[in-house]
Amino acid sequence: MTKTEIDYVTPQWSAPFHVQALTTLRLGGYSQGDYQGLNLADHVGDDFDRVTKNRSLIRSSIGYPADPYWLEQVHGSRVVQLDDSDISRVADGSISRSRGVVCAVLSADCVPLFMTDKSGQFVALLHVGWRGLEAGIVESGLGLIPEPMAEVLTWIGPAIGPTVYELGDDVRGRLLRSCRDHDSKFTETETGWLADLPGMVEQRLRRAGVESVGSSGLCTFSAPCNWFSHRRSAPCGRMASLIWLT
Repeated sequence: MTKTEIDYVTPQWSAPFHVQALTTLRLGGYSQGDYQGLNLADHVGDDFDRVTKNRSLIRSSIGYPADPYWLEQVHGSRVVQLDDSDISRVADGSISRSRGVVCAVLSADCVPLFMTDKSGQFVALLHVGWRGLEAGIVESGLGLIPEPMAEVLTWIGPAIGPTVYELGDDVRGRLLRSCRDHDSKFTETETGWLADLPGMVEQRLRRAGVESVGSSGLCTFSAPCNWFSHRRSAPCGRMASLIWLT
């Protein structure tokens, strides 16, 4: 694959055709060294001009209608409505009901969580790590959706998998205090606990009444040729997840 070619995965869900969504792989792009490939983050130490070229490359390759609304992600629970006139970029998720508005999150192990509904009235995208999960970002995103939860479609994008994501007692305790159901998503090891982050996201969605929960099943840690992974090799680049209405 040359620098000017890119690859991506799309949600496997029953969203209508006018809902467009994807997560980029790291293949292609202009970044070098620790950020080799299609790094789309401008806050991780990569050369700014190369990131700019990478962002231009994905727009020309994919053909989305406007520049994505890049967030200043802080592992919190804030989700912004992009249709508002006064929007802060400090957030870990966004939602829109307008055609041509591109929601975006950057990730390199955390879960990109895609949301829409069966008729495609809205799109939303959340960045969910363990801190955001504890803070309630899944619930914050769902709280902005007036549609019945039975109408909501969700898809969990590529993220660190349950066989490699190890956490300590302190983090496990914090997550269990926020949701006791998460106990079933931990497996004890000699040095800590293996955690199923995508599985915990699914638990939160189902507790809220969401019936349609899909998952890529792709592990960012385990496939270094395809994905950036902060756990595997920091510093590193970031993939972008995008969703919009056409």
